[in-house]
This record gives sequence, structure tokens and C-alpha cells, in this order.
Amino acid sequence: MEQAATAIVKSLDAAQQEKALYSFDDKERKNWHFVPMVRGGLPMREMTEDQRKMVMDLLQTALSEQGREKVQGIIQLERVLQELENHPYENDRRNPLLYYLALFGEPGGADPWGWRFEGHHLSLNFSSVDRHLAITPAFMGSNPAIVRDGNYKGTEVLKSEQDLGRELVHMFTTEQAAQAILPDPAPRDIITFVQQKVELDEYSGLPYTAFTAPQRAKLEELLTVYLDNMKPEIAREHWDKLQESGMDKLYFAWMGGIEPGDPHYYRIHGPTLLVEYDNVQNGNNHIHTVWRDLTNDFGEDILRAHYEHGHKH
Repeated sequence: MEQAATAIVKSLDAAQQEKALYSFDDKERKNWHFVPMVRGGLPMREMTEDQRKMVMDLLQTALSEQGREKVQGIIQLERVLQELENHPYENDRRNPLLYYLALFGEPGGADPWGWRFEGHHLSLNFSSVDRHLAITPAFMGSNPAIVRDGNYKGTEVLKSEQDLGRELVHMFTTEQAAQAILPDPAPRDIITFVQQKVELDEYSGLPYTAFTAPQRAKLEELLTVYLDNMKPEIAREHWDKLQESGMDKLYFAWMGGIEPGDPHYYRIHGPTLLVEYDNVQNGNNHIHTVWRDLTNDFGEDILRAHYEHGHKH
């Protein structure tokens, strides 16, 4: 990752550096978002073909094949939206080259550094401190969730996130469903939205301790979908962290209908992890998902250890 990021930095001309490079302490590092808007960083459309390939190489240092396919699929959906909304290719709202790379600090140096790849329905944030890696917030979205017409008909970029969540809620008994399915309607978006620090203290829904063995297996399968967007060694590290914090401390909550086409939302929440999924917009065919490491978003935990061991801020 250090080598891939350094290669990008060396390839940038002065104008590109002005847009792409920030100090690690710059407030832009935590200014993440996922709607179509101008962002901090260097957009892909202002890069050469070689530089765009370098960005894909950088992503490959963190993402699994599954994760890379989702990133490519999400970007490709901008073309679907161009078709559906009759936007020209170069339109700034649906341009598939309007994904931005921002680098924070010096890659591979002694001090903390990080990077972000972000655009419509994508925000991937990485922080490296003493060669320990933080990988969240990690946001992925899909509009449409299911492409129903046009050249990409049948495409479902986040199919597993939707299908496995629904399969799990259908496994609950009447008594379990009464606890897992909250009375509130499904929210229009993920509840924590773009909070820099998650503010969701209360656990809601059905605790893991009340799950049967098959239900636990299904919940773990759903969690794996999110963790496995990262390379196997990264996913393994976070799975171990989840096990150490206690699977029995997890809660699963659902809002909205449980049949295909219904507006719906779910979350998996524990001491170290929050996963949110929402599908309400555009006729309940528009998915937002986010994975947050509640102790280490933006490298919070590894930065604390870094400074406690006498490193100068």
C-alpha cells in the first residue's frame, strides 16, 4: 500500500498535487460523504490513464476481488443513471470519472498517513499508523439496487447484502420478530449518515444470545459479506476483533417490511462494530450500506496508542 501510494504521489504534477495531497491532520480527512457532489481530492477525470490504473492498483492493496468488483459495479451504475436520467456522459452529476483520490500525510514515512477513495455511493477511508491499518468508515451504495431496464438490466451490485438480511429476518419466530423488528418505519437513510464519530449508544433489536444456531450462522454469513470486501488478512483481523469483543454482545434490528419491494432497514450493532443497511429511496430500490469500526474509525484507536507511546503529535 505504501509503495502504491508513493508511486501515485511521484506521478502527480504540481496542479494535481495541489488537489490530491493534504496533511494527515487536515480536517478534510474526516470530511467523508457519498452523494454526488464536489469533493476534496483529485478526480479521476483529471488523471492520466496510467494514473487511473495506479489508483486501481492502490485499491487492490486493500480490497478483495469481491470488494473490487463491487467498487467497479458501483461506478458502472453511474452509466445506468445516465441512461435513466438522460444525462450526457460528461455531466458532472453522473460522470463515472468523478471519483476522487485524496492522500493525507506522507505514505511510508514515520508519521501517520492515510488515503480516501470517494464519489457517488463510495467512501473508502484508510489510515496507517506505525504500519497498523484502519479501514473504516467503509460506505457502499447502489442505485438502482436492481437494474430493471436498459443495457445493464438484471445488475445487482449489493445483492448479498439485501438477500441475506431478508433471509435472516424470515428465520425469526413470532416472538423473536417482535423484538427484532422495531415499530418505527424504515428511515430514509442510514441513521448515522456521515457522522465523523458514530452517535448511536443504545442497542436495539434481538440480541445474538437469543438466536438459534442456524440464525447465528446466517448472521455471521451476513457479517462476512461486509468484512470480505477487504483482503483476506484484513477481514480475518477484523473477524478476530469481533470474536474477542464478544459475539454475544451483538444486536440485530430491522425496520420496515420484510417482503421484496418493501421499504426496509437493518443494522448489526455491538461494542466494536456497526453495520447499517437501508433501502427506501427511489421506490425502495436504492441501497446504502456502511461498516464502521466503533473503536478505530479513521484510525482513532491506533492513533491513541501511537501518541500514548510518546510519539509527538
